[in-house]
Amino acid sequence: MSTAGKVSKEKKFTFDIFSHYTINKYKNVIKCKAAVLWDLKKPFSIEEVEVAPPKAYEVRIKMVATGICGSDDHVVNGHFVATLPAILGHEGAGIVESIGEGVTAVKPGDKVIPLCVPQCGECIICKHPEANNCVKMGLTNPRGTMQDGTTRFTCKGKPIYHFAHTSTFSEYTVVDEISVVKIDAAAPLEKVCLVGCALSTGYGSAVKVAKVTPGSTCAVIGLGGVGLSAVIGCKAAGAARIIGVDINKDKFAKAKELGATECINPQNFQKPIHEVLKEMTGGGVDFSFEAVGQIDTMLQALSCCHEAFGVSVIIGVPPSSENLSVNPMLLLTGRTWKGALFGGFKSKDSVPKLVADIMAKKIPLDLLITHALPFEKINEGFDLLHHGKSIRTVLKF
Repeated sequence: MSTAGKVSKEKKFTFDIFSHYTINKYKNVIKCKAAVLWDLKKPFSIEEVEVAPPKAYEVRIKMVATGICGSDDHVVNGHFVATLPAILGHEGAGIVESIGEGVTAVKPGDKVIPLCVPQCGECIICKHPEANNCVKMGLTNPRGTMQDGTTRFTCKGKPIYHFAHTSTFSEYTVVDEISVVKIDAAAPLEKVCLVGCALSTGYGSAVKVAKVTPGSTCAVIGLGGVGLSAVIGCKAAGAARIIGVDINKDKFAKAKELGATECINPQNFQKPIHEVLKEMTGGGVDFSFEAVGQIDTMLQALSCCHEAFGVSVIIGVPPSSENLSVNPMLLLTGRTWKGALFGGFKSKDSVPKLVADIMAKKIPLDLLITHALPFEKINEGFDLLHHGKSIRTVLKF
């Protein structure tokens, strides 16, 4: 066969998409497999679901890969509120299958990343140069629908709700146009899917939110996919000392490979870890990052940074039922306490640039992926997360 006759599976799929879209002027419901969470604290159930065609300003995507994130697990455990039954997943990549009327941002065949943080480009937040949590995100009202208030998934005659504007735990998903962005056609989707959450969230927290400075000292509490992405960001920003903190020593080698200069386990000390960190750094770190999602570790991260000039960034999503109680003196002396979603990045503007940096080998994304499983083994992937055996597990469709 000639070189011209050799067509990769991915390219062939792209051509098939165009043919399908041209021939079927009136798009149909697609039946496919999805992981449905019917009840809290229960395993995901692989079901046949019906995925409706996209309405105006909506996009239907054939998913290629999706990562398993701790935020998905927070929903399963009831720590993060979502409307059930739902299709979770928010860290994916795929190829546009069809588009609704009025869509101009993408076309069938485009490689895309669904965006858990939308960018409408029109609201007061999107127009602000330093803000990114678009007013259409609905963080405080996770209704589980498209922007028009309805769902595109059904199973066994019941409506299935969306999650985080993306619902990537499905072979096909439908997202609003404001929640998807085109990326480089050469990008490996089974890797860059992590830009949909972990990489962007951790990396951006260091380089954009905290604005880590060259020669500084940093502490990262929690060395999962997001925390390690923060480590990558600290190194990229030129930090001289990066201290990783985790109760799972098995993560230390990976953290050092990605840029941590040292790692410590809080269980090895008789005193609180923030006191240990202050002693190690002569009064406190310049920048600290909390990537666990617990109230106590958020306070530890704040307390370990220098009282006069330290900057602490909350990255982890806390349980929705818990509140912080803080002594104002922790801030009055000069500390800065910040929080951010998606690393402070405006999603549509930044995701293609991050993908380009990954492809240019400026960001070592590959090292975050420790396991790859078929989509149907999603529950095994969550078991790896629960037992601390994975950094990021990628599910392939």
